[in-house]
Amino acid sequence: MNQYHAPKRVIYTPESRIRHPLQMLQEMGRDLLASRELAWRLLVRDISAQYRQSLLGIFWAFMPPVVTAFGLVMARNTGVVNLGETELPYPAYVMFSMALWQTFVEALNGPIMAVNAAKAMLAKINFPREALVLAKLGEVAFNFGIKLILIVGLFVWFQMPVTWAVLLVPVALVHLVMLGTGIGLVLAPLGALYGDVQKVLPMIVAPWLLLTPVIYEVPQSGLFGSIVRLNPVTPLLVTTRELATTGVLTDVIGFWWASGLALGLFLLGWMLYRLAMPFMVERMSS
Repeated sequence: MNQYHAPKRVIYTPESRIRHPLQMLQEMGRDLLASRELAWRLLVRDISAQYRQSLLGIFWAFMPPVVTAFGLVMARNTGVVNLGETELPYPAYVMFSMALWQTFVEALNGPIMAVNAAKAMLAKINFPREALVLAKLGEVAFNFGIKLILIVGLFVWFQMPVTWAVLLVPVALVHLVMLGTGIGLVLAPLGALYGDVQKVLPMIVAPWLLLTPVIYEVPQSGLFGSIVRLNPVTPLLVTTRELATTGVLTDVIGFWWASGLALGLFLLGWMLYRLAMPFMVERMSS
């Protein structure tokens, strides 16, 4: 047989891959490239399944921020809650911020949901595990693309000006998604073995939303303001919103601090994901 057509051989050894971090990073990059085609097929399958049996279809992508904003605007206008003033028209402020928050949460849940949904495939087929995460990231991007229709509509309806800084929005948004995906990758191995993770996550995400300036501006003083500013989602979400609207950044240092944390968590989560997957597959197959 021609050597160039010989199947690739994979040799498994008891030695941990973490002992050779450079080699491990090279393998991660190689498997990421090799997983593109499978990730695309999984993405098409998941998106088709997501909307195939839905009456409202893609409207579900931006119905939650619209409904949430409607409730909050009603509560604010009637004086039930006092959320302070915002630099943008409040309905636009809430809907835009909620769309960014949902994108972060989708990125966080993505790796956990992908691994749980692919348990049967993982136990039977050997393939680059990065394909599962890559497909979910594609789904996050697809859903945000749908939300973008809502966001553009908000800008037109409220006649909100756009500056050149809007071109940098994808950079800040990628950092926000990277933070969510990094946390999701860290939790994915546990989530595959224990169903408690998926049950606990909503109990964490709900109060986390209240500690993020989605429905109010960042408080500038007090204990609550300090907690909100220490929240790593705050500078990433606020910077994305500011780049898309005013173009004036209020916390550049916080943004880069949170971006560094997001990158570190993403790489750590990715390495944990790769190291844990063989053990997870063994447990799931037994």
